[in-house]
Amino acid sequence: MYNGKNKGNLWKKFKSQRYLQAFVLMGVLFLLIFNYIPMAGIVMAFKDYRISSDIMTIFTSKWVGLKYFREFISDPNFSIIVRNTFVISILKIVFTFPIPILFAIMVDEIKNITFKRFVQTASYLPHFISWVIVSGLVYTFLSVHNGVINDLLVTSGLVKDPVLFVADSKYFWGIAVITDAWKEFGWWSIIFLAAIASIDPTQFEAAMVDGAGRLARIRYITLPSIKGAIGIVLILSIGNLISGGVSGSNFDQSYLLGNALNKNTSLIIQTYVLKVGLEQSRYSFAAAVGLMQSVLSVTLLFGGNRLSRKLLGVSLY
Repeated sequence: MYNGKNKGNLWKKFKSQRYLQAFVLMGVLFLLIFNYIPMAGIVMAFKDYRISSDIMTIFTSKWVGLKYFREFISDPNFSIIVRNTFVISILKIVFTFPIPILFAIMVDEIKNITFKRFVQTASYLPHFISWVIVSGLVYTFLSVHNGVINDLLVTSGLVKDPVLFVADSKYFWGIAVITDAWKEFGWWSIIFLAAIASIDPTQFEAAMVDGAGRLARIRYITLPSIKGAIGIVLILSIGNLISGGVSGSNFDQSYLLGNALNKNTSLIIQTYVLKVGLEQSRYSFAAAVGLMQSVLSVTLLFGGNRLSRKLLGVSLY
């Protein structure tokens, strides 16, 4: 039963943790201001809102129901947009998701502490480079005029003429996967390195006494022990399938590396919303497409959680 004494103890505990509670409060306020309060604007997706009107007309504008949802689905580019959004994200999960796991295992096997720290630090650095800078590097390296990649291909005789990598739609998916893997694998490996560090070292010692080799220890001790971390990251990646893949970088890549020549493979939901919804001031349409994307992402999150629970025995809830 809750009484005055419990209340006094709670207040005393809160007071002793006031600095930590202040940090938590900042996070709560951030979520409240930027995530929860804006959710009131979802109603815009079902209304005929015009930016020229007063902001309060978001709630008083004419109700149009599912008009903008149907408009998006009937768009001639709908199938291309959805295909690109899913394919790019799935390719990233298939090809880039295992890399941080393998890298974390390889780093853990390094015995030289100085070299180990250097490798870890070097692998993290690309994460902090803006996608604007990365896209500039991509354009420079893949340029048909003195681009390093094209120079190597022509010099080695693999191609006769420079390849228009960024201007050809058939190369965009590969560029997106490779650049995302290079930029983010070190950052994601932090989670798996932390999981590996929590493994009881006596398990490895016992396995070595029993004659287990390095690969055997990785297979029977390391991988099963980090199964929980793998499952959680996989669930989050599946939930983020539509909105950005493993690292949430789809928009940055599609917006910065996409152009009129490769839009057949670079146009995704986020860039479509920006170009058709926001640049043309069609805010209700943009809200409708964004809401569809959010609903599908939540659905995939629940599906990924259920799949992980069945296959790995790990789930978020």
